[in-house]
Amino acid sequence: MKKIDGHVHLVQEIAGLNGKGRLNALGNGEAIWDDGTKIKLIPDGWGDTNLAAESFLKVMDAHGIEKAVLLQGSLNGYQNYYTYQAVRRYPDRFIGAFAVDPFAENALAIVRRHVEDLGFRAIKLEISQGGGLHGYHQTTPFRLDTDTRMGQIFHYLADYPGFTVTVDYGSAEQISHQPEAIVILAARYPQLDFVVCHLSFPDDQHLNFLENTLRLFAPHPNIATDLSAIQDILGETVLPFEKSRRAVALAKEIFGSKRLIWGTDSPWSATFNSYEDLAGWLEKSDLFTENELADVYYGTANRIYFKESAVAAARWANDPQN
Repeated sequence: MKKIDGHVHLVQEIAGLNGKGRLNALGNGEAIWDDGTKIKLIPDGWGDTNLAAESFLKVMDAHGIEKAVLLQGSLNGYQNYYTYQAVRRYPDRFIGAFAVDPFAENALAIVRRHVEDLGFRAIKLEISQGGGLHGYHQTTPFRLDTDTRMGQIFHYLADYPGFTVTVDYGSAEQISHQPEAIVILAARYPQLDFVVCHLSFPDDQHLNFLENTLRLFAPHPNIATDLSAIQDILGETVLPFEKSRRAVALAKEIFGSKRLIWGTDSPWSATFNSYEDLAGWLEKSDLFTENELADVYYGTANRIYFKESAVAAARWANDPQN
């Protein structure tokens, strides 16, 4: 079965930033935050202090993954330019999203450069309090649908129909959690596609909350969600991932298969569960028919991220500064 990993982070060099400070490489795939928190970021054999495109292509090939969507996150540090380079080198395997801090003085200029010069047709907004913007902009919490800085960015992106906006807003207890804002934006910008990461952070003890969120999204066909990292979120490290299965069953009931995107959130998630298990668990879950699996594993990501316009823009992109 053809597969697209819809949520991957390449790491040219570890440069993370969140509420714990800066992330510093230690070697052997390990890293340490400034506050002393140590993590295993990269699985053994994938890279010592980085995850290069060529290394992840070997993982993809070993597991029959045709293509991957390269996203950004503060955990690894924004890897915008490396993503541009990887897509340029391997246009048949990768498509990418860029990230920007809207509090930067030149935020709109950064957006314009990545869209107009570097050919990106997707943006990743890592706004979560746990790992993203709300972790280091705590004195200035903001909503995506009302913040004037974000309004400038969305107004600009609306000039590119089919542009994809991918959002990680963290879990329900975080100030950054704002599914209502996604609904408002999807109605305001029907020409844009919105992808909510990590199935909106499900909680197995409170699936009614997930149901309410998905029912808010359901009337808006330009909202999808990826299924990456839900095992981490739900604390599962052993197949058959029953908690994840319950959450995805609910998503299928409300969304259907054509608005769900399989992904792994590699490399970090592949340190909790093997890539093989992350890649194959849905096939073992008996949740989907073969046609539905084809949607979740390939069709939805291909439709949303690998649009002809997005692939073409990436192919003709040429950095005038280099």
